[in-house]
Order: sequence, then C-alpha cells, then structure tokens
Amino acid sequence: MNLGAFVTAKHSNIQGILLMSIAMLGVPMVDGIAKYLSAEYSPLFIGWARYAVACLIVIPLAFRFHGWQMFPEKQRFAHLVRTAFLVTAMTLYFLAIARIPISLAVSAYFVGPVVAVALSVLFLKEMFTWQKLLSLALGFVGSVVVLQPSGEIEIGLIMAFAAGLFFALYLIATRQASQHSDPIKTLAFQCVIGTVLLSPQAAFTFEVPQLDLLWLFAGLGVISAIGHLLTILAFRLSDASTLSPLVYLELVGSALIGFIVFSEIPTATTVAGAALIIVSGLVLLRQPARRRTASQEP
Repeated sequence: MNLGAFVTAKHSNIQGILLMSIAMLGVPMVDGIAKYLSAEYSPLFIGWARYAVACLIVIPLAFRFHGWQMFPEKQRFAHLVRTAFLVTAMTLYFLAIARIPISLAVSAYFVGPVVAVALSVLFLKEMFTWQKLLSLALGFVGSVVVLQPSGEIEIGLIMAFAAGLFFALYLIATRQASQHSDPIKTLAFQCVIGTVLLSPQAAFTFEVPQLDLLWLFAGLGVISAIGHLLTILAFRLSDASTLSPLVYLELVGSALIGFIVFSEIPTATTVAGAALIIVSGLVLLRQPARRRTASQEP
C-alpha cells in the first residue's frame, strides 16, 4: 500500500469510528425519550410510534435509491422473521425501562450478543473456539450478577433479559437473511413491517399525543433512523473488528441519560455485571482472523 492509499484508509477508518460512536451514543437518547413518555403513554404505543416515524424518513430515502424495488427481493420470509424478533425485543425493552432504571435494563439486555454466540454454533454450525467458551462463561456470570437470582427479581429486569434473548435471535436471523441484501432495502422492510406488526397493540393503547410532546414522539423515529443509517455508513468505512467494541458506548450513554435525566445511580452490582458482559464481548475480538474466508462478510 502506498502512502496515499494508507492515508485514505486511515481517514476512512477514523470517519467510521466517529459515525459509529455517534450512532451508539444516540441509542440511549431513544431509550430516555421512551422512558420519559412511558409516564403518560403505553410503551406499546411508544414502540409503534418509533417505527411509524422512522418509516417517514426511511421510505423516501429507499425510494430515492431503489424506486419501487425498495424492499429485498429474496428471502422475504426470513426478513419477516428477523423483524418480528426485533419488534419483540424492542417492545419488551420499552416495557422494561418503564419499570426499572435504564442502566440496569441495558445491562441485562446486552446479554443478547453473548447468547447469539451460542446460537450461532448451534444453528449456523460455526466453529466453537475457546474464545467463544470464555465469552459465554463471562457473559453468563455477568447476567447472573445483574439478575441477582438470590434476591427479589423485578419483572422489568426479566423483561429486559428476555429482550436480550430475542435480540440474540434477531442477530442470528439477520446473519441468515441479510447476507446478500442491500442495507437500505433491509432497513425499509424492517420499518414498514415493524409498523404493521405493532399496529394492533397501538390501536388498543392509542392516546392522542399532547402537542408539547409531539417533538419527543418525532425524536423517537428520527434518532432511530439516523442511528441505523450512521451504523450502515460506519461499516462501509471501517471493519467490524474496529467498530464492534464501540457498541458498548451504549452502556455508558444509558448510564449518563439515567443519571442526568432520571437521577438514577447504577448500583455496584449493576456496574460489576455490566463490566463482565462487556469483557465477554471484547474477548470475541481476539479470535484469529485467519479463520475468516475471503467470501465471508463482516
């Protein structure tokens, strides 16, 4: 690689890191808005509003790039399944943060990527390495610390943990369904189907939003859509091994939102469990690169 190519690659890598960092710090803003609105509105209705507003942004963008062929042409049932998993995960998570501190909920939720490692071995027949075994062990211990099974378990905590499990299923389904799909088409399909799936529960929990809160409902969808698009752009500019650790900025952002907006102070137990879950994810980055074939996408 010549000097010019090296400088260009380094510049792209920095841009990718910056975009991914912004996206991950934006996610807790959505959680904070959802928690604030849950004092007046059903989390079920809030979840629908998030998808509905995102549609207003993503669909015109998808039409601009792909016209009427804005949805994936292949494996649509698989895309439907992955969207159902994601919608379930989001709904459970919104129900959870309406009941428990955001930092506690997101700590339980982050067990999802660790569970996805086990599922990838079982269902995708991926190689089981010692790094994956260590990751699973640390993630399990971290989740036990967060859940505190010896004490009284909050229903909100169970919902957050269940949300993480459905998120793990979503990750596996995404690996299966999105190997050869355009990311904009995938996102457009996800927004539309998510809105449709959530419409029945929204109809039963619908309340006319107060005018002074409309900007918060709009913020749910706008920030979510921007976060997804920034993540897509980030992975086009930098490699997965560089960007993956930045996902844990969401834990930091959630703790800050909880402290600043809701005066929530994470307990030592929550911090310890979250730290173990973070380490369990970082362990996976140490896997040898030589096991990845040229045909595999990050």
